[in-house]
Amino acid sequence: MKIICTDLEGIYLPEIWIKFAEKTGIDELRLTTRDIPDYDVLMQKRLNILKENNLKLKDITDVIKTIEPLNGAIEFLDWLRSVVQVIVVSDTFIEFATPLMKKLGRPALFCHNLIVDQKGAITGYNLRQKDGKRKTVQALKGLNFDVIAIGDSYNDVSMLKEAEQGILFNPPDKVKNEFPNFPVTCGYDKLKPLLTELIKT
Repeated sequence: MKIICTDLEGIYLPEIWIKFAEKTGIDELRLTTRDIPDYDVLMQKRLNILKENNLKLKDITDVIKTIEPLNGAIEFLDWLRSVVQVIVVSDTFIEFATPLMKKLGRPALFCHNLIVDQKGAITGYNLRQKDGKRKTVQALKGLNFDVIAIGDSYNDVSMLKEAEQGILFNPPDKVKNEFPNFPVTCGYDKLKPLLTELIKT
């Protein structure tokens, strides 16, 4: 039986931190897992910037409320869920993702959670599980699923490697060039026929 694990941002949604960077004018917040492979390094950098600029969770969630799915994402995800089981496996946080999941029709989501103090400042985060994307695929394989994984960034690579088939979707050139063994698709119109064939086999 097939099951599909996909990333969230860059696949169905714009990058939340980039949108927040655009709102605040803080260019360093534009850095994502497309730029920095080590997620803990990236998050510590973000937390330091938030603290230095006295930015709170509400400042981020106010921006998140304005975010809409990528063009064609809802239709693609609706189609995908009609033909195969889908789990969104993301390094985002439930505090960020909840309103966005509603816009996507509430697909199953595995992600992390934030540590927030009484003043609404983000002081840390809890990983659901370290290397959770790879371990999700591992667990599903242990349940006798054949896993197809879709991602776009460095933090998706272990998930793609663990899956029976990994696919890079709209990746940056440096990720695409570092991992040439994965097929690359750009646009849902190209991804859909590829998945249709993979689901059949």
